[in-house]
Amino acid sequence: MSLLIINADDFGYSSGINLGIIDAHKNGILTSTTLMANMPGFDHAVQLSKQNPELGIGVHLVLTCNRPILKDHQTIVDEEGNFRNLKFYEDNFSVDLDEVRIEWEAQIKKVINAGIQPTHLDSHHHVNILPGINQVFIELAEKYNLPVRGNFEVPKQLKTCDRFFTHFDSIGLDKEIWKPMTWHNLIEDCQNYPVVEVMCHPGYVDAELIDRSSFTKGRAYICRELQREIYREMLLENDVKLGTYKEIAVLQPSC
Repeated sequence: MSLLIINADDFGYSSGINLGIIDAHKNGILTSTTLMANMPGFDHAVQLSKQNPELGIGVHLVLTCNRPILKDHQTIVDEEGNFRNLKFYEDNFSVDLDEVRIEWEAQIKKVINAGIQPTHLDSHHHVNILPGINQVFIELAEKYNLPVRGNFEVPKQLKTCDRFFTHFDSIGLDKEIWKPMTWHNLIEDCQNYPVVEVMCHPGYVDAELIDRSSFTKGRAYICRELQREIYREMLLENDVKLGTYKEIAVLQPSC
């Protein structure tokens, strides 16, 4: 039996995003999410997490959205004290990696201090794969003994999934996540790999999302699709178990 982790990014982004993620979990096949410690919806997300203990919650490390938790950064913020946007990191960039390290560790500690034991680490906009920053990400995963998303060549000392499935969001814009070919591809992945993570971005559109994000209405379609009962039945038929990153340690005892 293969393990399928369906993970929602951006928990804590806003109340609308939080409520969509919880609906997709309570009423659908969403099993996991990653929490943004620096966003306006953080406290709301923590409250919801305590009401839904079966939802796996990791840390969605942030470097490109809103403001950092810590003050006095020099290289990872703009003139107004906001995180530099993603475009800054798309060209040759230079940042103080110590700033990244202490900021990300502060984000991890904020989640832990809120009473949540993280299941794993990933990052907003996949900045964990960038040169230099990737090493900081690996060091923090080792320090806190946390599995990581498999969106890069993960070193053997870290636990991760065997396959990272990324197609949900683009299909969600067509309002049909589970098109036959996409469903076939996902089931095929589950049959070929012991642990598969599906990344998705469900949520309900609110003012906070509209103000900050270019990805809005597609989230509502994803949220709706994740709640269709037919998909749970299909997973059962194909001997696919839904789970979280908590179960990675059991499946990979040698790591």
